[in-house]
Amino acid sequence: MSAPASASPPPTSVPVATSARAVARLRRGRRGGGRGEGRWAVAFLSPWIVGFVVFTAGPMVASLVLSFTDYDLVSSPSFVGSQNYRDLVSDPRLLTSMRNTVIYTVLHVPLAMILALALAVVLNRLSRGQGFFRTLVYLPVMTPPVAIGAMFLLLLNGRTGLVNEVLSWVGITGPAWTTDPAWIKPGLVLMSLWTIGGTAVIYLAALKDVPVQLHEAATLDGASSWQRFRSVTLPMISGSLYFTLIVNTIASLQSFTEVYTMYFGNAATASSSGDAALMYAVYLFQQAFQFLHMGYASAMAWLLFAVILVITVVQVRVARQRVYYEGG
Repeated sequence: MSAPASASPPPTSVPVATSARAVARLRRGRRGGGRGEGRWAVAFLSPWIVGFVVFTAGPMVASLVLSFTDYDLVSSPSFVGSQNYRDLVSDPRLLTSMRNTVIYTVLHVPLAMILALALAVVLNRLSRGQGFFRTLVYLPVMTPPVAIGAMFLLLLNGRTGLVNEVLSWVGITGPAWTTDPAWIKPGLVLMSLWTIGGTAVIYLAALKDVPVQLHEAATLDGASSWQRFRSVTLPMISGSLYFTLIVNTIASLQSFTEVYTMYFGNAATASSSGDAALMYAVYLFQQAFQFLHMGYASAMAWLLFAVILVITVVQVRVARQRVYYEGG
Protein backbone atom coordinates (compact mmCIF):
# COMPACT_ATOMS: atom_id res chain seq x y z
CA MET A 1 0.00 0.00 0.00
CA SER A 2 1.56 3.26 -1.12
CA ALA A 3 2.16 6.15 1.28
CA PRO A 4 -0.17 9.09 0.88
CA ALA A 5 1.24 11.94 -1.17
CA SER A 6 2.52 14.78 0.95
CA ALA A 7 0.65 18.01 0.54
CA SER A 8 2.61 20.85 -1.03
CA PRO A 9 3.28 23.84 1.27
CA PRO A 10 1.02 26.79 0.71
CA PRO A 11 2.61 29.57 -1.38
CA THR A 12 4.09 32.41 0.54
CA SER A 13 1.93 35.45 0.06
CA VAL A 14 3.59 38.87 -0.38
CA PRO A 15 1.55 41.84 0.71
CA VAL A 16 0.44 43.92 -2.25
CA ALA A 17 1.57 47.17 -0.60
CA THR A 18 5.10 45.80 -0.06
CA SER A 19 5.51 44.71 -3.69
CA ALA A 20 4.17 48.04 -4.93
CA ARG A 21 6.70 49.93 -2.82
CA ALA A 22 9.52 47.75 -4.18
CA VAL A 23 8.48 48.41 -7.77
CA ALA A 24 8.27 52.14 -7.07
CA ARG A 25 11.76 52.15 -5.54
CA LEU A 26 13.11 50.26 -8.57
CA ARG A 27 11.54 52.76 -10.97
CA ARG A 28 12.90 55.70 -9.00
CA GLY A 29 16.35 54.12 -9.05
CA ARG A 30 16.18 53.66 -12.78
CA ARG A 31 15.05 57.24 -13.33
CA GLY A 32 17.78 58.49 -11.01
CA GLY A 33 20.38 56.41 -12.84
CA GLY A 34 19.17 57.77 -16.18
CA ARG A 35 19.38 61.34 -14.93
CA GLY A 36 22.86 60.68 -13.59
CA GLU A 37 24.00 59.25 -16.92
CA GLY A 38 22.48 62.24 -18.69
CA ARG A 39 24.37 64.65 -16.44
CA TRP A 40 27.64 62.81 -17.07
CA ALA A 41 26.97 62.86 -20.83
CA VAL A 42 26.38 66.62 -20.73
CA ALA A 43 29.54 67.07 -18.63
CA PHE A 44 31.68 65.18 -21.15
CA LEU A 45 30.06 66.98 -24.09
CA SER A 46 30.33 70.40 -22.49
CA PRO A 47 33.73 71.29 -24.06
CA TRP A 48 32.31 70.65 -27.52
CA ILE A 49 29.04 72.44 -26.68
CA VAL A 50 30.92 75.51 -25.40
CA GLY A 51 33.20 75.48 -28.44
CA PHE A 52 30.26 75.15 -30.81
CA VAL A 53 28.35 78.01 -29.19
CA VAL A 54 31.38 80.33 -28.91
CA PHE A 55 33.15 79.57 -32.20
CA THR A 56 30.36 78.40 -34.56
CA ALA A 57 26.78 79.19 -33.55
CA GLY A 58 27.63 82.54 -31.95
CA PRO A 59 29.60 83.90 -34.92
CA MET A 60 26.91 82.66 -37.31
CA VAL A 61 24.21 84.57 -35.45
CA ALA A 62 26.46 87.64 -35.23
CA SER A 63 27.22 87.53 -38.96
CA LEU A 64 23.52 87.20 -39.75
CA VAL A 65 22.82 90.33 -37.72
CA LEU A 66 25.77 92.17 -39.29
CA SER A 67 24.57 91.29 -42.80
CA PHE A 68 21.74 93.80 -42.30
CA THR A 69 24.08 96.57 -41.18
CA ASP A 70 26.84 98.84 -42.46
CA TYR A 71 29.84 98.14 -40.23
CA ASP A 72 33.50 99.06 -40.72
CA LEU A 73 34.98 97.82 -37.40
CA VAL A 74 35.55 101.44 -36.30
CA SER A 75 32.15 103.07 -35.97
CA SER A 76 29.03 101.45 -34.58
CA PRO A 77 26.95 99.28 -36.94
CA SER A 78 24.10 101.09 -38.66
CA PHE A 79 21.03 99.18 -39.81
CA VAL A 80 20.57 99.20 -43.62
CA GLY A 81 17.99 96.45 -44.03
CA SER A 82 18.42 94.24 -47.09
CA GLN A 83 20.68 96.72 -48.91
CA ASN A 84 23.73 94.46 -48.64
CA TYR A 85 21.84 91.58 -50.25
CA ARG A 86 20.60 93.84 -53.05
CA ASP A 87 24.16 95.01 -53.67
CA LEU A 88 25.28 91.40 -54.15
CA VAL A 89 23.32 91.13 -57.38
CA SER A 90 24.92 94.19 -58.96
CA ASP A 91 28.53 93.57 -57.87
CA PRO A 92 30.51 92.51 -61.00
CA ARG A 93 33.51 91.24 -59.00
CA LEU A 94 31.24 89.03 -56.89
CA LEU A 95 29.81 87.47 -60.04
CA THR A 96 33.34 86.98 -61.35
CA SER A 97 34.47 85.32 -58.13
CA MET A 98 31.40 83.07 -58.14
CA ARG A 99 32.05 82.05 -61.74
CA ASN A 100 35.72 81.31 -61.01
CA THR A 101 34.78 79.23 -57.98
CA VAL A 102 32.18 77.21 -59.88
CA ILE A 103 34.61 76.52 -62.75
CA TYR A 104 37.30 75.45 -60.29
CA THR A 105 34.85 73.16 -58.45
CA VAL A 106 33.56 71.55 -61.65
CA LEU A 107 37.14 70.84 -62.76
CA HIS A 108 38.58 69.81 -59.41
CA VAL A 109 35.97 67.50 -57.87
CA PRO A 110 35.58 64.90 -60.67
CA LEU A 111 39.29 64.90 -61.51
CA ALA A 112 40.33 64.51 -57.87
CA MET A 113 37.84 61.67 -57.31
CA ILE A 114 38.91 59.79 -60.45
CA LEU A 115 42.64 60.07 -59.71
CA ALA A 116 42.14 59.19 -56.05
CA LEU A 117 40.13 56.11 -57.02
CA ALA A 118 42.80 55.03 -59.51
CA LEU A 119 45.44 55.49 -56.84
CA ALA A 120 43.39 53.47 -54.34
CA VAL A 121 42.95 50.62 -56.85
CA VAL A 122 46.70 50.47 -57.39
CA LEU A 123 47.36 50.47 -53.64
CA ASN A 124 44.76 47.77 -53.10
CA ARG A 125 46.53 45.45 -55.53
CA LEU A 126 49.90 45.73 -53.79
CA SER A 127 50.83 42.53 -52.02
CA ARG A 128 53.83 43.98 -50.17
CA GLY A 129 54.58 47.36 -48.67
CA GLN A 130 50.99 48.53 -48.84
CA GLY A 131 51.22 50.24 -45.44
CA PHE A 132 54.35 52.15 -46.46
CA PHE A 133 52.89 53.37 -49.76
CA ARG A 134 49.58 54.25 -48.09
CA THR A 135 51.47 56.46 -45.67
CA LEU A 136 53.49 57.94 -48.53
CA VAL A 137 50.31 58.80 -50.42
CA TYR A 138 48.74 60.44 -47.40
CA LEU A 139 51.77 62.51 -46.33
CA PRO A 140 51.11 65.43 -48.74
CA VAL A 141 47.79 66.00 -46.96
CA MET A 142 49.79 67.04 -43.89
CA THR A 143 51.49 69.88 -45.79
CA PRO A 144 50.34 73.31 -44.50
CA PRO A 145 48.14 75.08 -47.08
CA VAL A 146 50.38 78.16 -47.08
CA ALA A 147 53.38 75.98 -47.90
CA ILE A 148 51.43 74.33 -50.73
CA GLY A 149 50.61 77.72 -52.25
CA ALA A 150 54.21 78.94 -52.02
CA MET A 151 55.56 75.68 -53.42
CA PHE A 152 53.27 75.61 -56.44
CA LEU A 153 53.93 79.27 -57.14
CA LEU A 154 57.49 78.14 -57.85
CA LEU A 155 56.58 74.86 -59.57
CA LEU A 156 54.13 76.54 -61.95
CA ASN A 157 56.39 79.44 -62.85
CA GLY A 158 56.16 79.87 -66.62
CA ARG A 159 59.91 80.35 -67.10
CA THR A 160 61.74 78.45 -64.39
CA GLY A 161 59.05 76.18 -62.97
CA LEU A 162 59.63 72.44 -62.67
CA VAL A 163 56.30 71.59 -64.35
CA ASN A 164 57.21 73.34 -67.57
CA GLU A 165 60.73 71.94 -67.36
CA VAL A 166 59.35 68.39 -67.28
CA LEU A 167 56.99 69.19 -70.18
CA SER A 168 59.94 70.44 -72.21
CA TRP A 169 61.57 67.00 -71.91
CA VAL A 170 58.82 65.61 -74.16
CA GLY A 171 58.80 68.59 -76.53
CA ILE A 172 55.85 70.45 -74.99
CA THR A 173 56.10 74.18 -74.35
CA GLY A 174 54.40 74.78 -71.04
CA PRO A 175 51.97 77.66 -70.60
CA ALA A 176 52.26 80.63 -68.27
CA TRP A 177 50.35 78.98 -65.44
CA THR A 178 50.44 81.93 -63.06
CA THR A 179 50.00 84.87 -65.44
CA ASP A 180 47.86 83.69 -68.37
CA PRO A 181 44.18 84.07 -67.33
CA ALA A 182 43.26 81.04 -69.45
CA TRP A 183 45.63 78.79 -67.50
CA ILE A 184 45.31 80.12 -63.97
CA LYS A 185 42.33 77.96 -62.99
CA PRO A 186 43.80 74.77 -64.56
CA GLY A 187 46.96 75.55 -62.59
CA LEU A 188 44.91 75.82 -59.40
CA VAL A 189 43.27 72.48 -60.17
CA LEU A 190 46.70 70.94 -60.73
CA MET A 191 47.79 72.31 -57.36
CA SER A 192 44.69 70.88 -55.66
CA LEU A 193 45.65 67.35 -56.73
CA TRP A 194 48.52 67.51 -54.25
CA THR A 195 46.14 66.55 -51.44
CA ILE A 196 44.11 63.74 -53.05
CA GLY A 197 45.81 61.27 -50.70
CA GLY A 198 43.09 61.72 -48.08
CA THR A 199 40.38 60.77 -50.59
CA ALA A 200 42.50 57.87 -51.85
CA VAL A 201 42.82 56.43 -48.34
CA ILE A 202 39.02 56.58 -47.91
CA TYR A 203 38.56 54.72 -51.19
CA LEU A 204 41.20 52.17 -50.22
CA ALA A 205 39.31 51.36 -47.01
CA ALA A 206 36.09 50.99 -49.02
CA LEU A 207 37.75 48.69 -51.56
CA LYS A 208 38.93 46.39 -48.80
CA ASP A 209 35.31 45.95 -47.66
CA VAL A 210 34.09 44.70 -51.06
CA PRO A 211 33.28 40.98 -50.63
CA VAL A 212 35.62 38.72 -52.59
CA GLN A 213 32.73 36.34 -53.25
CA LEU A 214 31.05 38.90 -55.49
CA HIS A 215 34.13 39.18 -57.70
CA GLU A 216 34.46 35.39 -57.82
CA ALA A 217 30.82 35.00 -58.84
CA ALA A 218 31.18 37.66 -61.54
CA THR A 219 34.33 35.95 -62.83
CA LEU A 220 32.50 32.61 -63.07
CA ASP A 221 29.80 34.39 -65.07
CA GLY A 222 32.43 35.51 -67.55
CA ALA A 223 32.69 39.18 -66.52
CA SER A 224 35.84 41.01 -67.56
CA SER A 225 37.95 43.13 -65.20
CA TRP A 226 36.25 46.33 -66.31
CA GLN A 227 32.79 44.75 -65.99
CA ARG A 228 33.60 43.59 -62.47
CA PHE A 229 34.86 47.04 -61.56
CA ARG A 230 31.81 48.80 -63.04
CA SER A 231 29.12 46.38 -61.84
CA VAL A 232 30.57 45.15 -58.53
CA THR A 233 33.23 47.48 -57.17
CA LEU A 234 31.66 50.86 -57.94
CA PRO A 235 28.21 50.01 -56.50
CA MET A 236 29.78 48.56 -53.35
CA ILE A 237 31.89 51.68 -52.70
CA SER A 238 29.21 54.17 -53.79
CA GLY A 239 28.75 55.28 -50.17
CA SER A 240 32.36 56.44 -49.99
CA LEU A 241 32.12 58.06 -53.42
CA TYR A 242 29.02 59.94 -52.29
CA PHE A 243 30.69 61.11 -49.07
CA THR A 244 33.79 62.42 -50.84
CA LEU A 245 31.65 64.08 -53.51
CA ILE A 246 29.87 66.18 -50.89
CA VAL A 247 32.98 66.93 -48.83
CA ASN A 248 35.14 67.86 -51.83
CA THR A 249 32.39 70.04 -53.30
CA ILE A 250 32.01 71.99 -50.06
CA ALA A 251 35.78 72.36 -49.70
CA SER A 252 36.18 73.52 -53.31
CA LEU A 253 33.49 76.17 -52.95
CA GLN A 254 35.38 77.54 -49.95
CA SER A 255 38.90 77.48 -51.46
CA PHE A 256 40.99 80.23 -49.93
CA THR A 257 44.38 79.64 -48.34
CA GLU A 258 46.39 78.21 -51.23
CA VAL A 259 44.85 80.62 -53.76
CA TYR A 260 45.43 83.64 -51.55
CA THR A 261 49.04 82.60 -50.91
CA MET A 262 49.77 82.18 -54.61
CA TYR A 263 48.01 85.18 -56.13
CA PHE A 264 47.09 87.68 -53.44
CA GLY A 265 49.90 87.37 -50.91
CA ASN A 266 52.09 89.88 -52.73
CA ALA A 267 51.45 92.75 -55.14
CA ALA A 268 53.38 91.23 -58.07
CA THR A 269 51.28 88.10 -58.48
CA ALA A 270 48.05 89.93 -57.64
CA SER A 271 48.55 92.46 -60.44
CA SER A 272 49.62 89.83 -62.98
CA SER A 273 46.69 87.48 -62.38
CA GLY A 274 43.95 90.11 -62.34
CA ASP A 275 40.58 88.62 -61.39
CA ALA A 276 41.22 85.25 -63.04
CA ALA A 277 42.21 83.76 -59.67
CA LEU A 278 39.61 85.64 -57.61
CA MET A 279 37.75 82.96 -55.67
CA TYR A 280 34.60 83.70 -53.70
CA ALA A 281 36.23 83.19 -50.30
CA VAL A 282 39.14 85.44 -51.32
CA TYR A 283 36.78 88.23 -52.35
CA LEU A 284 34.85 87.79 -49.11
CA PHE A 285 38.10 88.16 -47.18
CA GLN A 286 38.98 91.30 -49.11
CA GLN A 287 35.61 92.90 -48.42
CA ALA A 288 35.86 92.10 -44.71
CA PHE A 289 39.48 92.79 -43.83
CA GLN A 290 40.85 95.00 -46.61
CA PHE A 291 37.87 97.22 -47.40
CA LEU A 292 36.33 96.83 -43.90
CA HIS A 293 32.86 96.17 -45.31
CA MET A 294 31.90 93.71 -42.59
CA GLY A 295 28.17 93.94 -43.25
CA TYR A 296 28.61 93.25 -46.96
CA ALA A 297 31.06 90.42 -46.24
CA SER A 298 28.56 88.87 -43.82
CA ALA A 299 25.89 88.95 -46.54
CA MET A 300 28.38 87.26 -48.87
CA ALA A 301 29.00 84.56 -46.28
CA TRP A 302 25.29 83.82 -45.94
CA LEU A 303 24.91 83.72 -49.72
CA LEU A 304 27.70 81.14 -49.89
CA PHE A 305 26.02 79.18 -47.09
CA ALA A 306 22.75 79.15 -49.04
CA VAL A 307 24.48 78.02 -52.24
CA ILE A 308 26.30 75.19 -50.48
CA LEU A 309 23.08 74.16 -48.73
CA VAL A 310 21.15 73.97 -52.01
CA ILE A 311 23.91 72.01 -53.76
CA THR A 312 24.17 69.57 -50.85
CA VAL A 313 20.40 69.03 -50.74
CA VAL A 314 20.38 68.30 -54.48
CA GLN A 315 23.25 65.84 -54.06
CA VAL A 316 21.47 64.09 -51.21
CA ARG A 317 18.22 63.75 -53.17
CA VAL A 318 19.97 62.48 -56.29
CA ALA A 319 22.06 59.99 -54.31
CA ARG A 320 19.11 58.37 -52.51
CA GLN A 321 18.43 56.04 -55.42
CA ARG A 322 22.04 55.62 -56.51
CA VAL A 323 24.01 54.92 -53.35
CA TYR A 324 24.18 51.40 -51.95
CA TYR A 325 24.33 50.91 -48.18
CA GLU A 326 25.00 47.39 -47.00
CA GLY A 327 22.66 47.71 -44.04
CA GLY A 328 19.94 49.41 -46.05
